[in-house]
This record gives sequence, C-alpha cells and structure tokens, in this order.
Amino acid sequence: MFKRHSIPFVAALVAALATFVGGPNAATPATPQHHEQAPGFYRLKVGDLEVTALFDGTGVFDPHWLNGTTAAMDGVQQALHEDPHVLDVADTGFLVNTGKQRILVDVGAGTWWGGGAFGRLAGSLRSAGYTPEEVNIVLVTHLHADHVGGLTTQDGKRVFPHADVYVAKADSDFWLSPDIAAKAPKDAQPFFQSAQAIAAPYLTAGKWHTFSGSERIVDGMELVPLSGHTPGHTGYEFSSKGQKVLFWGDIVHALRVQLQRPEITAVFDIDQSAAAATRHQLLTRLAREDVLIAGPHMNFPALGRLHKEGNGYGWAPVVFTDRWNTAALSPQK
Repeated sequence: MFKRHSIPFVAALVAALATFVGGPNAATPATPQHHEQAPGFYRLKVGDLEVTALFDGTGVFDPHWLNGTTAAMDGVQQALHEDPHVLDVADTGFLVNTGKQRILVDVGAGTWWGGGAFGRLAGSLRSAGYTPEEVNIVLVTHLHADHVGGLTTQDGKRVFPHADVYVAKADSDFWLSPDIAAKAPKDAQPFFQSAQAIAAPYLTAGKWHTFSGSERIVDGMELVPLSGHTPGHTGYEFSSKGQKVLFWGDIVHALRVQLQRPEITAVFDIDQSAAAATRHQLLTRLAREDVLIAGPHMNFPALGRLHKEGNGYGWAPVVFTDRWNTAALSPQK
C-alpha cells in the first residue's frame, strides 16, 4: 500500500515545496530594517542604590594623545595595525538614585567636545525614566569638557536647573581663573574657555559649590582624591549594605592600553608622573577589593571590575541582565 502511493505523494510534496522555494529570480517581499538602537542606559543595584549608566557617545582616542616610552608607543601602533578598534572609547555619565536624592556623577560632553559625536546623555536620562529637572546633585570628577559639557547649552542655559553642582576647589580655582587661563599655552585655551562658559550659569544661580577636604556632601559617599590628571581630579565612592561603587573619572582613558601598561599617560594629564602613580596605586587596590568601577571612558555600560592579568590588569565588564534589581555580582574565583 505504502509503495503504491509513495510516488504521487512525493510529487505532491515537491510541488508544495516549490511554492515556498522560488528560483533565483523569484521576488521576495521587502523586509524593512530598523535602524534604531536600544536606549542608551543600563542600571543595576549596589546595595540599596540604583546606579544607571547613561550613554553620551563614542569616539576614538588619538594615539598621539598617549605618552610613553618609544617601545610602549611602538607597541600601541602595532596593536592598532592588528586591531583598529584598540583605542575605541565611550563617554558615559552615571545616575545614582539613593531613594532620597538623584545624583549625577559627570554628565558627558554635551555639545562642547567631539564635534557632534557626543551629547546624548540627557536623552539617555529621559529614556531611563528621569528628567533633567529631577536631578538634585551633580558630582563632577573634574572640569574637562567631556565630563561637564552636558551641564550647559551653548547659549548658556542650565540643563539641570534644580541641581547643585559640586567640584573640588582646586579644580574650580584652576580652570575658572582668568589669570591662569591668560598664561596657559594656546592649545590649552579651549579647556579654560569651555570650563568657564559651562560653569557660568550655575555660578550666577548660586548652584556651584566647591570642596577641599573630606566634607560630607551625600550620606554614604566618600571623596577619593585622584591627583595628577587635573589639579582637583576626584573620585566618588558610594557604599550601601556592604557593597561599593567607585566613580573614578579619568583614571583610564584607553582601557586596552593603560590597563596593560599603567605607566602610559595622556597628554591631558597636567602632572604626568602623579597621574601614572595614582593609576598604579588605585589599580593595585581595586584588583584586590570587591568594588564595582564606573569608568566614563570604558566601553558602555562602563561598569565592571578589575583583576590582575600578567604584568597588568584585566577588565571584567558587568554581564547584561534584564533584571535591573539584580546586583552586579563579583566574578567567581
């Protein structure tokens, strides 16, 4: 019985399949592509704190902005030849919701740096469910435009109208000084000009505050002086329920270079020796401790942990999860 009906059955099957599988010139319905990317935020829990990374943009760190021995720089060029993405960087700000306050740590470049490659932080903040008007405090690691440009529009308007801005007095006194700016090299003039324009509306509104020691600004947060990059370069370490997150500013610009060779500095470091020494000391400590790191120029979401790797250090980024209230777990040892 089966053999007798098998040939007609196969013929019918082939005919049916032919209606689904056309020849090489068969027309297929157009499938539109969707060019929108996922919203630029990622959040997790650190104890009772909600920490949200806010994407501002991406760029490429110019190899000429790095300083090191001839051998080290030859190594960077060789690495770039093998992988042109070695110096890809991001710019990221972070929102800490304590349950009582909404605190930004650095705010990206806005329109003050990067020729349009940045300036997405405010949109990322809205995508994350917050508005600029809801921000209470902005903690600034230093006054370079890629960290504070998001504070102010080009026409002098405060992006965060209700926020009090806090920055180290040493940084504020340096970058906002007309006398120091006048004596600075020509190439450095834009750094002073942007810092002064960005700070101006907050100074006028009485919303600009400085600190010079271990003043308590936010409960559960400690100031971490990180000398070398700028006169008042400062990190902020938050603690909650035995967990910690450190916002380290510009300890690392080029993660795939400076983690393996911490002695390599950036031309933007005002004190090159101090910057290298601070990086070495901090990386050594963080590789031993269970501290989540928020690094603005690490690959988004710019959150992870350090571990020792050969003569340098390795970066273990947080693993994506759609359960926002899951703490960023330490790697299993």
